Amino acid sequence: MSTPTMNRTATVLLTALAPVSWGTTYAVTTEFLPPDRPLFTGMMRALPAGLVLLALARVLPRGVWWGKAIVLGALNIGAFFPLLFLSAYRLPGGMAAVVGSVGPLIVVGLSAVLLGQRPTARSVLTGLVAAFGVSLVVLKAAGALDVVGVAAAFTSAASMSAGTVLTKRWGRPDGVGPLALTAWQLTAGGLLIAPLALLVEGAPPALDGRAVGGYLYLALANTAVAYWLWFRGIGRLTATQVTFLGPLSPLTAAVVGWAALGQSLTPVQLAGMALAFGATVAGQLSVRPTAGRSFGPGEGNPREADLTRTALRQI
Repeated sequence: MSTPTMNRTATVLLTALAPVSWGTTYAVTTEFLPPDRPLFTGMMRALPAGLVLLALARVLPRGVWWGKAIVLGALNIGAFFPLLFLSAYRLPGGMAAVVGSVGPLIVVGLSAVLLGQRPTARSVLTGLVAAFGVSLVVLKAAGALDVVGVAAAFTSAASMSAGTVLTKRWGRPDGVGPLALTAWQLTAGGLLIAPLALLVEGAPPALDGRAVGGYLYLALANTAVAYWLWFRGIGRLTATQVTFLGPLSPLTAAVVGWAALGQSLTPVQLAGMALAFGATVAGQLSVRPTAGRSFGPGEGNPREADLTRTALRQI
């Protein structure tokens, strides 16, 4: 195996740790955290993690990057977290995960518009197989679906997908690494959630030792480290490759539920896990690098310098 291939494989594996970590969120939330506090939990995931990374990076945005950081923080964190929790509370079983699993298909479409990457039949088919596999794993029999819940689940997936594609398109400022970029987005997103949490849910709840430990895990491992790996991966892989790692999150949740919470896995669920995992692997193999020069970390596509203001206005 050549060195570039080994480096790419290592990047894929490290980036995959992010959705694997996110797959533990449900178990930690239900077993350790106060109930019915989705906005407070979202804020506690994002804001402390962002401030810690900001202290480590010691770099603030400059110029147009103040606006970009707010846009990316809103899409990837500030809107995504509340909408994700809202859908989980209003939809039965794993329906929120099923609706959210269309993220790779949204990224394929947005990549065509914003990155000039033409969608292929293989990438679309892979996205459909991934969504079908996830549905077999998490979908339970249920009655009528909640329209608000479905809309929240789809919008959360669209928000994160748009944030992923724009993160790829805009790159990073010269001399700024993925740690600082992650810090900006988590801090901006956490600050956007904080007033909403106070307005909707009131004062913060009393926390015992288990809750403190749960929030520390969510803020540090589940958010600070995981999002740093995610945005690092976006800088080194295509947006489509990164988003096809997303199904690892519901698959991890199913495995954790089986191993730690005593939940059973049926043959149908195991078949769905095999399909979704196969689609995840295919999503890494089916993407060919675009022709032309490759832009490294800190470098931007020359066309983007002229399009930055237009892109911000379009959002």
